[in-house]
Amino acid sequence: MIPYPDFNPVLLKMGPLKVRWYGLMYVVAFFVAYFLLKAEVRKKAFPLDKDGVYDLLSYAALGVILGGRLGYVLVYNLSYYLSHPLDILAVWKGGMSFHGGFLGVIVAGWLFCRRRHLPFLRLADLAVLPVPIGLFMGRMGNFINGELFGRATDVPWCMEFPMGGPICRHPSQLYEASMEGILLFSILFFLSRKTLPEGVLFGTFIGLYGLFRTIGELFRQPDPQLGFLFGPITMGQVLSVPMILIGAAIVYTRFRVSRSPVENGHLPPSSR
Repeated sequence: MIPYPDFNPVLLKMGPLKVRWYGLMYVVAFFVAYFLLKAEVRKKAFPLDKDGVYDLLSYAALGVILGGRLGYVLVYNLSYYLSHPLDILAVWKGGMSFHGGFLGVIVAGWLFCRRRHLPFLRLADLAVLPVPIGLFMGRMGNFINGELFGRATDVPWCMEFPMGGPICRHPSQLYEASMEGILLFSILFFLSRKTLPEGVLFGTFIGLYGLFRTIGELFRQPDPQLGFLFGPITMGQVLSVPMILIGAAIVYTRFRVSRSPVENGHLPPSSR
């Protein structure tokens, strides 16, 4: 067993004001995303200035908050919030869903592109690159908080989490931080340096996140209010498996379309 570090979730306390590590992680992720996205926009000659990048991230942040909260309320704890509707607004108490937040970001990004008359898939290819950084920071925040820990195990690197009782568990937050953060970013960064059809990077992110999340759920303790849904299947896997299929379909479709004569500006003789 490896001792769980004695983290204080509160980084700084000034009277009633508390600065938590978890919140700081997202602030850092926002600034890293801003500078990385600005560099990608400049490198790929995308028609968006630095103020536009800031506006895009503002749209995305709103989509994450609204979509993530609504997704958690509807999917993970609906019965509780039906009995306590005012708690829906209490986001500081926790309760966010990645899948809901991702849908919220897609809607926000589509609205942003429609307002500015920008190509959605081309922007999506640029915008997914910073996402694994936010995922990494979020998972590290979960680890510091001692939440979303893993299932019971006897592996040599298991830990006892304060909220998990006297049981040695997988540090699944670190597994997910490695897969959804470091590994996913490395793959997307490598592919972003290649010449690919529009939408391929976006589809790759969707599919690989779904795959890595599905694997991570094999080690993560299910949400106590839901438990296992079907045998060993968790809600996280139910929501992530479709992402694998959707991502694969997007990549396949975009490669197929890019090879079509019409897409490349070469019509077959019968169409001229």
